[in-house]
Amino acid sequence: MFTRRDFGRIALTALPLAAGHAAMIDSKVKGVQIGAQSYSFRDRPMEQAIEAFKQVGLGECELWQGHVEPKTTGSGAREELRKWRLETPLTEFANVKKKWNDAGIVLYSYNLSFNDSFTDPEIDRGFEMAKAMGVKVITASSTVTAAKKVAPFADKHKIQVAMHGHDNLKDPNQFAKPESFEAALEMSKYFMINLDIGHFVSAGYDPVDYLQKHHDRIVDLHVKDRNRNHDNLPFGKGETPIKEVLQLLSKNKWKIPANIEYEYKGEDSVAEVRKCYEYMKQALA
Repeated sequence: MFTRRDFGRIALTALPLAAGHAAMIDSKVKGVQIGAQSYSFRDRPMEQAIEAFKQVGLGECELWQGHVEPKTTGSGAREELRKWRLETPLTEFANVKKKWNDAGIVLYSYNLSFNDSFTDPEIDRGFEMAKAMGVKVITASSTVTAAKKVAPFADKHKIQVAMHGHDNLKDPNQFAKPESFEAALEMSKYFMINLDIGHFVSAGYDPVDYLQKHHDRIVDLHVKDRNRNHDNLPFGKGETPIKEVLQLLSKNKWKIPANIEYEYKGEDSVAEVRKCYEYMKQALA
């Protein structure tokens, strides 16, 4: 139990740290937290991605695993990556959190896409990484079979895992149909949905309707503009109801981050993500 003296000591110790931090970037618009999947800046390393977030003015991040993990190649790459995950000190992941926080950006979630090649120790370590980074949500482009392996670890660590949807309707092991999401939600109370509204449209579904019905289990949105031909397009050029989704979040005060995922072809990722952000602000004006 802490004494009054302990609280005073902790408070005094924290002051220099707080003074050294940048002011937190506010990218909430009409109550909607707008941020980005750092995959949007996959053309640069994490430190430069942090600077890109600052240039655009985004104060919340879903961190792509490719910005954290080493690039591995060759026949032994998979085992090399597994070894890195299992043996890298957790202080390294705490330092990742510090870098984003020092830049004034909230690290909301970590994108670690569990697949069928993950061993149980590797899955368990993924949750330890998330804890070290201080996030309460892991997003995952996973498979139904891998999700079954992950479920007991989500229960053990009490960390939400949000399944990311794509638009491959032919593979029953992929999260594309609403039925796949429903099956996952029954596996664990910590399983949630990372709804990619662009992919959802490409798969032939209505993200507005789905959000209205399932917002209590949706903890992260990927915002991109696509059409039913599976094309990634600049915001406002496709068939994705971005404006309607954002206005629905604002109207109902649902605390679901709307994260830009820039995937269409453009000249410069910072300039394009800035355009996406401006489009979203205008949609909420």
